Amino acid sequence: MADPRHEIARRIRQGRSFVVAAHASPDGDALGATAAMGFILEALGKSFSLLNDSPVPPQYGWLELPAPLLDTPPDDGYDLALVLDCGDGPRLGNLESVLDPARMAVIDHHLGNPGFGAINWVDPGRCATGEMVAFLAKDLGVPLTGPLAQALYAAMATDTGFFSFGGTTAESLELVAEMIRGGLDVGATGALIKNQWTMNRLRLWSEVLGQIGLRHDGQVGVIRISQAMLKRTGTGPEDCEGLINNALRLRGVAAAILARELPEGGVKFSLRSVGDVNIQSVAASFGGGGHKNAAGGKLDAPLDAAGDMLAEAVARAVDAARGAMARQ
Repeated sequence: MADPRHEIARRIRQGRSFVVAAHASPDGDALGATAAMGFILEALGKSFSLLNDSPVPPQYGWLELPAPLLDTPPDDGYDLALVLDCGDGPRLGNLESVLDPARMAVIDHHLGNPGFGAINWVDPGRCATGEMVAFLAKDLGVPLTGPLAQALYAAMATDTGFFSFGGTTAESLELVAEMIRGGLDVGATGALIKNQWTMNRLRLWSEVLGQIGLRHDGQVGVIRISQAMLKRTGTGPEDCEGLINNALRLRGVAAAILARELPEGGVKFSLRSVGDVNIQSVAASFGGGGHKNAAGGKLDAPLDAAGDMLAEAVARAVDAARGAMARQ
């Protein structure tokens, strides 16, 4: 079988019309990779549409897109659907039932991706899907400059904690160096990414961080966000992005949990860890997925009960990592 990266590049060269999609409620990597792929197709003179089941989050309203973000393909005449940063089909939301799997290329870096396209380039060793799109740009002879570079930087920086997470590699930093040499203003782009808070978001974070709980002798941090908190502060799910990382700033915390109550019931959870603590397996045990140190999913349980269940499972992962270190 052909190398999937090379096969996707070949299909892009030969095709004329494309759709580009990413997971619903896009984060910086999903939206940045979507924009970047659009700029690549634009540079190659291809016809394309950008798709997402959710609108552009307000904090990324500054990000330049090469085309409007649509919630459904304008027609069925595309040659290939490029599906980015999507760990499985359901994460596409309503687009899952619209896009043809037989004409789908999946580009993703999440562990546990089942490979739901006709072509599947899944590489958990990459720091972000944006990094993989950057390599495609190079394969296709498109320089990493201008709005393409800014979109790629947004994707990679947000998924690596501005290149401080363990997934950061020499190759990813070399790509950023190439973008800087091509004219990318890292300071200005970083400010656009970071400085998008509202007073409502600040109020939410103040309330939530004041109620962080510690479990398992201070090794597990637990953050709970209720619908009442969101309503009280006039905020939404997009205002929770990055909040979980603050629990890891506490001395002694090896893993953190954020459980956010959903309007329809149940919770959406995010997990983060440091070092050898594998929380991807924890997320998988609850039907979720992700990476060794960053994972998530949904849980059909009340907020408090979900937080307790997750804390117990994460505590076992912390103990497993400690035990493995002790045996070395």
